Amino acid sequence: MEPNFLVLGLSTLIPLFIGFIWYHPKVFGNAWMKAADMTEDKIKGANMAVIFGLTLVLGLFLAMSINFMVIHQAHIFSAVMGDPALEDPNSALSLMLKDFMELYGNNFRSFKHGALHGCIGGVTVALPIVAINALFERKGATYIGINAGYWITVMTLMGGVICAYG
Repeated sequence: MEPNFLVLGLSTLIPLFIGFIWYHPKVFGNAWMKAADMTEDKIKGANMAVIFGLTLVLGLFLAMSINFMVIHQAHIFSAVMGDPALEDPNSALSLMLKDFMELYGNNFRSFKHGALHGCIGGVTVALPIVAINALFERKGATYIGINAGYWITVMTLMGGVICAYG
């Protein structure tokens, strides 16, 4: 099962789009700046082309991992990956996989299902990573809440898009 690279590529825009909204001063931007000890001078001194470029690259990494969180059909292929019988379209394995995909290939392929798994991933993966870093950086609950909330929202939306259209 090949990933839909167009959908994965488009979903890499979600962190940027949500970030523009989430960290806007009228949403969480001012609270985040205070919680992160960020100043206008630090923001103005940043190379935004590098930041946005790396955000897109890292967003693609995230999209590829979310793809396997939300599209369950990919797992059957990972179980038989490398089997020489996959090269022969008439082998018992290839025919079984074809039949399987005809029967179950569209099961659980909705925005709602992908969003659920994206949210679960955000809560069980992103939240602990953000919180652990914040604890060692001596940041408070506001910092954790704003940043973890951002990642949970991003992963929820990415999961929904990737599952429904991927």
